[in-house]
Amino acid sequence: MLESSQHDLLAQVASMYYEQDMTQTEIGAQLGLSRVKVYRLLKQARAEQVVRISINWPIERDPDLEKQLIQVFGLKEALVLKTLSPHRSPALQPLGQLAAHYLERVLTDGSTMAVCLGRSTYETINAISPDFQAKVRVAQAMGSMPFSMQEVDSATLARHLAQKLDGEVLYLSSPLMADSIEAAEVLRRQREINRVLMAAREADVALLGIGNLDPATSGFIKAGFITPDELAGLAASGAVGDVAGQIYTLDGKLHPCDYNQRVIGITLAELRQISTTLAVAIGPAKAKAILGGLRTGAINVLCTDDNAAREVLKLNRG
Repeated sequence: MLESSQHDLLAQVASMYYEQDMTQTEIGAQLGLSRVKVYRLLKQARAEQVVRISINWPIERDPDLEKQLIQVFGLKEALVLKTLSPHRSPALQPLGQLAAHYLERVLTDGSTMAVCLGRSTYETINAISPDFQAKVRVAQAMGSMPFSMQEVDSATLARHLAQKLDGEVLYLSSPLMADSIEAAEVLRRQREINRVLMAAREADVALLGIGNLDPATSGFIKAGFITPDELAGLAASGAVGDVAGQIYTLDGKLHPCDYNQRVIGITLAELRQISTTLAVAIGPAKAKAILGGLRTGAINVLCTDDNAAREVLKLNRG
């Protein structure tokens, strides 16, 4: 939780910028801060949800593609966002709103929700209406990333969701990836870590992102867990994506790398036991990662856009 003085400063800077239309330079001059400091405070204000920006995107679904995905992959439900143009870059915010509407429909008082890290899960949680109230227990399902990635880290996301839903949050006090397989085994045996992982395994709903191992956007690289060369080696040996930090191949098999054994978090096998596992991913560039993720059996509700859905179905046909 933020200290009162820090919360006041974030609120003041946000008000000056968003409500009073002051520039970052003007704010810095008035408060005696550098422009860089003001920028960082504005970014923190959004991360801590001191300020919330909501854009009401037009949301239209594609029922034909949804039906195909359900039939081909045996999904419980598919949510496919219609985009304005096949040549236009997809926007993650409206997809997050579509996923949020689904969660508002399925979450009930007393349920438990497991949360994984990622930009798509951030946008989904951010889009949940402040008016929606369900006392949900939120369990962090993956260990934490470094502070530089705090905005999309699973601990931050779990806290924000619990605050929105007026529920309890269970923190996983561990890094996402241990230094060795042996160290990971020791961490998992720690009583508090094991307690939170158990809660995540027994969740009613899990919210997931899908990573496509792109070196330009990989959280593994940004966090310093994997080097670009190591990631390229994984791709060359058949890896196409990750869900909950677990790296898999196009046929949905767990990749035989030691990284999977070093991750502290829920596993693909454990996700398969959860009643509702909602994965949110966008864009045809993620088609192979989405297809491999669906083939793992760890995803039973997919929220994606129409361009990605078409490419996934095309790839599946071979």
